[in-house]
Amino acid sequence: MKQQSNLARLLSYAGKHKILTYLSWIFSAASALIALMPFWYIWRILKEVLEVAPDFENAVHVTHYGWMAMLYAVLSMLVYIVGLMCSHLSAFRIATNVRITLIHHISTLPLGKIDQFGTGKLRRIISETSGSAETYLAHQLPDKAKAFATIVGLLALLLVFDWRLGLLSLIPVVLGFATMTRMTGKGMQQKMTEYQNALSDMSGEAVEYVRGIPVVKTFGQTVFSFKKFRATIDNYEKWAVAYTKELRLPMMLYTLAINSVFVFLIAAGICFTGNGVEEKFLLNLLFYIILTPVISLTLSKMMRQSENEMIVGDALQRIDTVLSMEPLAESRRRKQPKDFSVELKDVTFSYDGNTNALQNVSLKIGAGETVAFVGPSGGGKTTLASLVARFFDTQGGSVTVGGADVKDIGNKELMDTVSFVFQNSRLIKASILDNVRMGRKDATREEAMQALKAAQCMDIIEKFPERENTVIGREGVYLSGGEQQRIAIARAMLKNAPVIILDEATAFADPDNEAKVQAAFTELAKGRTVIMIAHRLSTVAGADNIFVLKDGMLAESGKFETLIKAGGLFGKMWQDYQESVQWKVAKEA
Repeated sequence: MKQQSNLARLLSYAGKHKILTYLSWIFSAASALIALMPFWYIWRILKEVLEVAPDFENAVHVTHYGWMAMLYAVLSMLVYIVGLMCSHLSAFRIATNVRITLIHHISTLPLGKIDQFGTGKLRRIISETSGSAETYLAHQLPDKAKAFATIVGLLALLLVFDWRLGLLSLIPVVLGFATMTRMTGKGMQQKMTEYQNALSDMSGEAVEYVRGIPVVKTFGQTVFSFKKFRATIDNYEKWAVAYTKELRLPMMLYTLAINSVFVFLIAAGICFTGNGVEEKFLLNLLFYIILTPVISLTLSKMMRQSENEMIVGDALQRIDTVLSMEPLAESRRRKQPKDFSVELKDVTFSYDGNTNALQNVSLKIGAGETVAFVGPSGGGKTTLASLVARFFDTQGGSVTVGGADVKDIGNKELMDTVSFVFQNSRLIKASILDNVRMGRKDATREEAMQALKAAQCMDIIEKFPERENTVIGREGVYLSGGEQQRIAIARAMLKNAPVIILDEATAFADPDNEAKVQAAFTELAKGRTVIMIAHRLSTVAGADNIFVLKDGMLAESGKFETLIKAGGLFGKMWQDYQESVQWKVAKEA
């Protein structure tokens, strides 16, 4: 099957606006040909001046020719503006459709895959990458049509007036074009991909660095503490320096070639006027000296357009990396959960296909139970909970909710069944009320307010003049980590999902907020199946069952007291935890 060109792919998003893209090329090409008309009138001015010299008062048509040159220059500009209007209307529509397609596809992807891909990279693909396609369509393509039309028109002018001077003028053009091909060939396409990769990596790590600034400030660290971010900056620096050095010689030769046309014209003038200066030859020579700078300008534009074509090609490849990611498969045999129990049978899962993050994990959670996943870091707690919410699909075994495999439950129904409160819950720049309503869009104001009250959020609302209508993120309106967490809990309450997963949800709460968050959790847990992922072992003492995970396997399980008495892994963890909370800063004597 023949692969579509980059342009064909972009135009597939244009819909009925495609005709505007074609019109923009026609108008741009027409403007280029019209723009050459002033040069013809300049030639006529020179011709008349040379013919009447030294009686210049007889040059009666000079004013008319001047006005005509200006008229065509203005007309060229107006036609070009019309072409740009057409290209921009089409480009805006195409860029919008690309972004809509990307966002719609992302919405079908498992949340785990999105996290693995990286929010920084996704943001760059959605905004900057689609934006580069917009710039290409709005400006570069019309300019390309204009450049080609200019070349055709220039060739005609160069060869019509004096074919000898015309051919000499084309020598630097050929040399410049050959050098330009060296800089914009397939090798440079690979370099452009490497360049975009370096930028993408640096952008992604920058996002993670910004998110970690509170930790940096707390512990007095610098940017160099973030080794990955520093490594991406160093990698970009090395690449940019190497790339610049590689293009240094070709760029020098290109610049020399396209600006050397005067050398050939002067040489021609010396050679062809050895036996005296002909009036016609002098006229043509003066005209070519005025005209040939357009060649350099046009070639430079074409080189930039070639570079932008490589950028667009790379942008489409990055868009494809997102669109090629498989969405969650919808099973044809839809099943309904009988209740809200959760069971995992011999679950095995790997992120990279090589090392298992989970291996043969089996456990049961009864409907309405509150259980906890605990264990050393990297043991698989969050991964296990993510499989229940189907952020990923297992490679082995099964995950069921109410006796139905999560793969057989409709995606929307599963999202309505399972609610996830993250460790660092995100709120959007909208009112507190609208943030809560994201849990259930059709909820009434009274229902949303009831959820806020149950989540212990009234003190947050009361400190702002606009109360629940206060826009989060607006100048002067900021919430602490614990306050954001309570808003997120209110959102989960409004959603009213029967299965709740809490991923270390008190991690960013101060003591006062933690007490309120715990009270909100108590309210949220009523009548629901709750899975807690906890590092603070004091928060799991009241759990109906505790599952201890280590190295991707279920090490032990049972009630709090039973595990303490058993003296196993959990007992050791509890002992270490007790010692850590008793640590005090020694005062200097």
